[in-house]
Amino acid sequence: MNSLERPVLSVERGGRIETDTLLQLAVAAALEVKPTSLVYLDLRGLCSFTDHFLIVSAPSVRQVRAAAERIEEQLREAHIRLFHREGDQEARWILLDYSDVIIHIFDEEMRLYYDLEGLWADAPRRELVQDGSSVPSR
Repeated sequence: MNSLERPVLSVERGGRIETDTLLQLAVAAALEVKPTSLVYLDLRGLCSFTDHFLIVSAPSVRQVRAAAERIEEQLREAHIRLFHREGDQEARWILLDYSDVIIHIFDEEMRLYYDLEGLWADAPRRELVQDGSSVPSR
């Protein structure tokens, strides 16, 4: 694999997993920790390094860590390989890179500061949780 290619979204045992399944598992895990906000961005055709962002907000560093741990645990149980993790030291923004899906877990202040939704304003967006409450499906 050359340095410009992304690894294939895979399951540890050599099979493949659908991106939708990964997203569903990650959303379910994040919801267990009761995030204040949960937003999905579809970056297909807009971004070269991934296809999807899942942006999770939590009110404290403790909850940021808990959300990251729960998501990673849930995906590990499904044998989904994590390619990269960063941000554990301060835990104000933890990034979980699953190749086709990158999960950003922020405390509220860091989420507002980096404003990924504003940076990727052209991306189709779906809010799953807003102000701590589930958003009705459309």
